[in-house]
Amino acid sequence: MRVLFYGVAFGFLALKGITLAVNALTFPRLRSGPAVTPRPKVSLLIPARDEAHNLPLTLPALLAQGADEVLVLDDHSSDGTPELARTLVATVTGANVLSGAELPAGWMGKSWACQQLAQLASGDILIFTDADVRWHAGALEALVREQHQRGADLLTILPRPEDLSLGARVLTPLVDVVVLTLLPYPLLQLRWPLATTANGQVMVFRREAYWRLGGHANVRGDMLEDTQFARNIKAAGFRVTQALGQEFLGIRMYRDYPESVAGFSKNAVGVHLNSRALMLGMGLLHWAVYTLPWLLPARSRRHWLLRLAGLLERSLVNLVTGRRGGADLAEGLLGPLTPVLALPAYRLALRREVEWKGRKYEQ
Repeated sequence: MRVLFYGVAFGFLALKGITLAVNALTFPRLRSGPAVTPRPKVSLLIPARDEAHNLPLTLPALLAQGADEVLVLDDHSSDGTPELARTLVATVTGANVLSGAELPAGWMGKSWACQQLAQLASGDILIFTDADVRWHAGALEALVREQHQRGADLLTILPRPEDLSLGARVLTPLVDVVVLTLLPYPLLQLRWPLATTANGQVMVFRREAYWRLGGHANVRGDMLEDTQFARNIKAAGFRVTQALGQEFLGIRMYRDYPESVAGFSKNAVGVHLNSRALMLGMGLLHWAVYTLPWLLPARSRRHWLLRLAGLLERSLVNLVTGRRGGADLAEGLLGPLTPVLALPAYRLALRREVEWKGRKYEQ
């Protein structure tokens, strides 16, 4: 039994380590460089529901990017989001705040907001970005250049986590860990639709490709609409690519641990191919690999090596994404605790109904 345990644990960590090494060498990063000329017309599109706490921190920098058009859609907020947004965009040419229509039956809230934004946008490039994404100087030019150089019909970005509280560090950075240790970039470039991932925080579409599938209507009922859209657009013969945001795009997705639990619970089933059995199996595997070695007495070098490998993983991922601060490098110390602290998210994900921003959805 012990031999089997070590074999599975080291095999799993070796697979993730090899994948991380491949991605460290091959995964694209946004970089500075010459601007694309002539630059296509760009629409920046922001769906916003109860984002009054984020917009003062994110919208001014986004407005300063120099996009041809910036549209913010208020999705029936209850916290003053539309009034605040209108104040922030008041002096910016080409920027407008729109009021969203009622949510139709069968639609997820974000997909409906994005569909309305796209219908009103005039750009050749449609960039959907969440209200909590932090746009730094040069981000728009870096995005347009990356999309142009890759010939991407859909370019999706992993923004770098920023300004994380201790509670948010437990689960929030796992998005990067999953992508960079389980999904080798060369595999993501295969034409096989299932070998695809996307991040709805920043999605860059060519207008023609977006509307060829009917826009977000093709994922109207999907909780994990970003990845499903990417799969659908790849299946239709279009090119999907990914990149790391690096110093250009950051994000503070959740403010604390409870928000992280709620946020991850709504996507947990979708991330595991809509299989609760797979979700629970992966949760058990992570507990066995990262937590159990610290509960059992260490009586051999290989046991200590297993503990060390589990501690190093998240720190190495952070180095790849450009997070090199002391707290970022120490984040690996949370490794043994993460499978345990993820249990409340799994518990919520097992329900047939999830709640997000005041709306309830079947899953």
